[in-house]
Amino acid sequence: MASPMDLLRSNLSRVRIPEPTNRIYKQECCVSFDTPKSEGGLFVDMNSFLAFGEEFVGWNFEKTGNPVYLHIKQTKKKLVSEDRPLKKPTLLAIGIDGGFDNGEPEYEEAYSIVILPGYISLPFPSVELPEKVRLAVDAVLLSEGAERKEQVAAWVADKKQVSPYATNLLQIDNGVAIPPSGWKCAKCDKTQNLWLNLTDGMILCGRRNWDGTGGNNHAVEHYKETGYPLAVKLGTITADLEGADVFSYPEDESVLDPHLAQHLAFYGIDFSSLQKTEMTTAERELDQNTNYDWNRIQESGQEVEPLFGPGYTGLANLGNSCYMAATMQVVFSTHSFCTRYYMNQSLKLAFERAPADPTVDLNMQLTKLAHGLLSGKYSVPVPEKDDDANVSKGSKQEGIRPRMFKAVIAASHPEFSTMRQQDALEFFQHFLDQVERAQSGNPEDPSRSFKFGIEDRILRLDNILSLNIPLHEATNKAELEVFYKLKAEKVSEGKEISSDEIVRPRVPLEACLANFSAPEEVQDFYSSALKSKTTAIKTAGLTSFPDYLVLHMRKFVMEEGWVPKKLDVYIDVPDVINISHMRSNGLQPGEELLPEVAEDEVGSNKLVANEDIVAQLVSMGFNYLHCQKAAIRTLNAGVEEAMNWLLTHMDDADIDIPISEADVIPAPASSTVDQSKVDTLVSFGFPEEIARKALKASGGDIEKATDWIFSNPDASASSDVNATTSNSTPSPSDAGLPDGGGRYKLIGLVSHIGTSTLCGHYVAHILKDGRWVIFNDDKVGASVNPPKDMGYLYFFERLNS
Repeated sequence: MASPMDLLRSNLSRVRIPEPTNRIYKQECCVSFDTPKSEGGLFVDMNSFLAFGEEFVGWNFEKTGNPVYLHIKQTKKKLVSEDRPLKKPTLLAIGIDGGFDNGEPEYEEAYSIVILPGYISLPFPSVELPEKVRLAVDAVLLSEGAERKEQVAAWVADKKQVSPYATNLLQIDNGVAIPPSGWKCAKCDKTQNLWLNLTDGMILCGRRNWDGTGGNNHAVEHYKETGYPLAVKLGTITADLEGADVFSYPEDESVLDPHLAQHLAFYGIDFSSLQKTEMTTAERELDQNTNYDWNRIQESGQEVEPLFGPGYTGLANLGNSCYMAATMQVVFSTHSFCTRYYMNQSLKLAFERAPADPTVDLNMQLTKLAHGLLSGKYSVPVPEKDDDANVSKGSKQEGIRPRMFKAVIAASHPEFSTMRQQDALEFFQHFLDQVERAQSGNPEDPSRSFKFGIEDRILRLDNILSLNIPLHEATNKAELEVFYKLKAEKVSEGKEISSDEIVRPRVPLEACLANFSAPEEVQDFYSSALKSKTTAIKTAGLTSFPDYLVLHMRKFVMEEGWVPKKLDVYIDVPDVINISHMRSNGLQPGEELLPEVAEDEVGSNKLVANEDIVAQLVSMGFNYLHCQKAAIRTLNAGVEEAMNWLLTHMDDADIDIPISEADVIPAPASSTVDQSKVDTLVSFGFPEEIARKALKASGGDIEKATDWIFSNPDASASSDVNATTSNSTPSPSDAGLPDGGGRYKLIGLVSHIGTSTLCGHYVAHILKDGRWVIFNDDKVGASVNPPKDMGYLYFFERLNS
């Protein structure tokens, strides 16, 4: 029988020394959430550099025949406790530098070389090992690891950047000297939230907050009049100049001024003697969001009973990833996703179907996530030690880290690839789109359980019902009137309103649903029957009721001047709703369909705004006409492209002028389609006629053409007329969608706290086994008081009876 060393030497051809470009996984199993901390440790394939848990490494050997593995095992270090106060967070984020601490312990690592299938072990390090093995293992251990590389590359810290306006800042010698205290706005009586313009020395008040508090906008108005770019907030200047709040108006963000000492000295300010009396902009946001609302959503201060076992697994925060964690917890509480990726698909089956690198396969990573969340394997208490060093069951769990899933789902979306906070609504929509593409043609596609038809002017399909919030339907108008009077009095006196004095409007969900279905007057509607513009009445209804109804509350709107505003409002949501009245009635007796628009009237080969893109932009608060123009001018490339166009052209002189022939871009003629691009799409498996049609609709761009094909699954090559939308009778594109009665039960909600969807924190509350459960990243517990009135996304399941 060969010795272990001889066996290793006989398999040296299957050992590779990694190149700098190789992706090396050594922190997490490719098909499970096992890590080096797990009981069996982690096995790194020394040929493919993929990692596997003890239970799964045999599968990889069966599939690839690779026999040599580096075994990594981590054990927790014994640390001497330090009696130090927790560092106060400076960023409204979790699991990142400056954010809320995750309290990660430190670990020691042990290594060995393991040869399969007999699991023969050799110690490492050892001079007796072949040089190739030693070089290969050293390279693996010294590498940063693919998981960490992706995290570092993605993380763009929200740290202040040096402003280019600070280097050669103009300062006007007008005899102004700034006293060390006693400041007041030069244009009103405000004595707080004051900003010193570093060019001319003017002291002016800051911006007015959404609730009327704050300043009177005099500082920003002064910038618009003069163009003087930098201002510093008085009361934040101390000997630590990096802590001073410097704002750049052209950049519209807080910045660093490396010459701040010189700029302050110009006005006679001795910063070394000043004391901090005001919060910085970031501190004020953090303070506002860590009080009542933050605590309410997270149920801080409540005796929340920790829960463990199948379906109660937390998701560790990867750094501003709570938007993903909250959303995926609700998604995998639905029967459709639980069935598809857990009950009907084993990890081994998904691994066998996966390509050579399972880390980039969406089906594999969704199956891995489903088993991680639902099996209960990782939902166990973390052992704790008491003062007598006795190990006891803890009340916390480590949760699982969905790094590989995040990398796969974000591969086609640059924003989700970053470590910045994102909009849970946008992520949910992107997630369903990716699942639908991966499941193309599969009748078991779980994303269809969310899909429904909406009928207004044309039929369109959607996964989310976005609802405006009619504040005039508030049920507590008397209390609001008293509060508004109190607020006006305090504002006039320059006082702040405390959180316990705030009264928010309470709007019933029924009013939001009724507002969606209410008739709406549409000005300048082109009637193909009258062959002229007229005023029309638009109504909207659902052509089908999905298995799961997702309601999005439009709490973020755009005010005048494109300033985002969050509606501070509570939504009274019942446990059961009935939307039967929202079903579309279709064509009624006495009604006629509008005739098709003749080609010589608007040109059938003209590009028309994609209604899905327009609807998503409108839900963000943008003007409907502006959204149409943006979609047309970007060739219906997508929401992100259209939004970028909007933000660049919002000040155009003709932005409010109705769409004309100049705005409508002709679709490329048939003869201009590049045959090589057609062949590329055909190689993807698409019919040639569909490929040509998609390329025409997308201006010849292969990626956009692929998106168009997936977005138009019912597209037919028989007609080359208007490859984007049609004003004729809606085709039965909603055929085969789930449908049933209109009664729904609330099963989950995703809540958000913060001034915008791109900052703050998301938490999920889910109805499981007859009780409400809070999923706050890796913390899972029985909910005491679920904040049903504070949801951003509400998930309802259709009742069959």
